[in-house]
Amino acid sequence: MIRGRTVATAVIGAAALLFYLPSAEAAQCGSSPAGFEAWKREFSAEAQGKGIGQTAISALMQTNYASTTIAADRGQRSFSLSLDQFLAKRGATTIVAKGRQLKQSQAALFASIQQRYGVPPGPLIAIWGMETGFGSQRGNQNMLSSIATLAYDCRRPEFFTDQLYAALKLIDRGTLSGSTRGSMHGEVGQTQFMPKNILAYGTGNLEVAANALNSTANFLKAHGWRAGAGYQPGEANFAAIEAWNAAGVYQKAIALMGRQIDEGGGAAASR
Repeated sequence: MIRGRTVATAVIGAAALLFYLPSAEAAQCGSSPAGFEAWKREFSAEAQGKGIGQTAISALMQTNYASTTIAADRGQRSFSLSLDQFLAKRGATTIVAKGRQLKQSQAALFASIQQRYGVPPGPLIAIWGMETGFGSQRGNQNMLSSIATLAYDCRRPEFFTDQLYAALKLIDRGTLSGSTRGSMHGEVGQTQFMPKNILAYGTGNLEVAANALNSTANFLKAHGWRAGAGYQPGEANFAAIEAWNAAGVYQKAIALMGRQIDEGGGAAASR
């Protein structure tokens, strides 16, 4: 009996190992446009097997390899700047000045958001200004091509494969389409949401500022934002800003500009 159990256990273990080995049919990543069309066919077959509908599959098959996205992904340098350099490069003085005006002119909107989510206007306006210049620079790349290219690329395929599945689900639902335009990495809307975050936190059409700002506040609340708590580095709500963007210099910039917008006094973008 002991020997029989050992043999059976070995057989089960071998079967389990085979089960967890990567499928020979799995779509393979690449580092150039050469394999993108074959990858799309393989990925589409996998996606259909996971319940993605024909509308989204057809959109995926019409995507092109986004060379501009790959170049941008390889060339991100602004996050290595000092805080002062980053603020200057991103136009923080302008963001704070415009942000203070928007806080006043859209006071009712920001009051309703704060009542619902506990997030004050400052950090929301700072994110809005930082991400798209208050909606003026939302990007003109094909969202699905950008995300599909990054899912195919060998640099970060796991992260962008998840984003691609989310994008395909949103296309099947009619929330996005194969022609949706966005920024270099597939971010869309007034505050630049990735597809997974649209699924989780989106509240309506994110090209509409009110919806995007509500969605951003929803994201922050879901990541631990507490009404009335501080949001500077070391304070309770700074962790929610960290969840929004992983770059430390970006996080500090949002906290600083947000405080200056909320306080509404002092020199703009000065510490």
